[in-house]
Amino acid sequence: MRGPAVPADCVEPRRKRPAGHRSSDRSPAFASDSADAFRSECVVLAHSARPTGGYTAAVIARPTRTDWLLLLALGVAWGTSYAFIKLGVETLPTFTLIASRLGIGLALLVTVVVVARQAPPPPGRIYAHLAVMAAINIVIPFTLITWAEQSVDSSVAAVLNGAVPLIVIVLAALVFHDEPITLNRLAGVIVGYVGVIVLVLPGLVAAAGGSEVTGEIALLGSTLAYAIGAVYARRNIKGLRPMIPALFQVGFAFLIVSALALVTENPFAVQWNGDAVLAVVWLGLLGSGVAYLIMFRLLSRIGATATSQLAYLLPVVGIISGAVMFGEVVDARILIGTALILGGVTLVNSKYGERRIWGRQPGSGATTRPAA
Repeated sequence: MRGPAVPADCVEPRRKRPAGHRSSDRSPAFASDSADAFRSECVVLAHSARPTGGYTAAVIARPTRTDWLLLLALGVAWGTSYAFIKLGVETLPTFTLIASRLGIGLALLVTVVVVARQAPPPPGRIYAHLAVMAAINIVIPFTLITWAEQSVDSSVAAVLNGAVPLIVIVLAALVFHDEPITLNRLAGVIVGYVGVIVLVLPGLVAAAGGSEVTGEIALLGSTLAYAIGAVYARRNIKGLRPMIPALFQVGFAFLIVSALALVTENPFAVQWNGDAVLAVVWLGLLGSGVAYLIMFRLLSRIGATATSQLAYLLPVVGIISGAVMFGEVVDARILIGTALILGGVTLVNSKYGERRIWGRQPGSGATTRPAA
């Protein structure tokens, strides 16, 4: 999803292309709530014009039936996270739920890193960047999504988080010279943002009427946080194997959210029930644990382009799981909004209409003028 700031395993090795061939090495982003640290670090690769070199990976294999089944399992693990958040918030306070799921995910990540003997980075500023990423990419969006799902259907949360790459495109064009706004990206952003408006319009109307901030607005905030995290990761998280930033970001986030739970809630007085335990175990073990292992295997075998087709699966799984578990109504607003957002992501990653319109000039803070 991006260039030099991507941890090595996030980048698909470049293939030799015939002279004059225009690169279309783009693949849809797959950031959503339960992506935690790693998915946001990879999200810029979704629309990176020129993945950089310097990465020596194993040969990318043609996806097998097992790979596609693992991709489907990953989509189920992450796509159903929104429904299980909804299940958890029926019993657990916001920070208690988040801290519990992060604790389980952290335990599994620590175990895997120890077994794999992956060394932590040396002391330095990287730990400050990882702490910032923990706040931007986990604490803030997890809090907003969990709070929002007290009043918003889980299907809406799943679809709105699918709009992350549409925001990343705009932010990346402001920061990186190799992430310009092109014709297809501009068209995709416009179409996708129309879909977002369709989904959040009820919340915007309620907010304009003087009511409290609605769940849809909070979900937009979480989507913006994920997008900022993706750009921040490319700029500042460099030279690390992806398991390491995932481990430390989840660890820092666990400490922050646990402190918030102790200060603002009374987590030890919560009356747990079967639904709460199921939600936390599903979110922590699968969404924040096992899903990472599947993701790393897929990235190492079939590369980022094939793996990131997950972007189209997550909203669909989110809608289906919400309808099955809670009887959420899938009305025309949901269908139209989903179609527009996924259509926007498709346009963004299209190989057609790549004419540069606007972006930063290499080596300067200036931006290019729109093409004549």
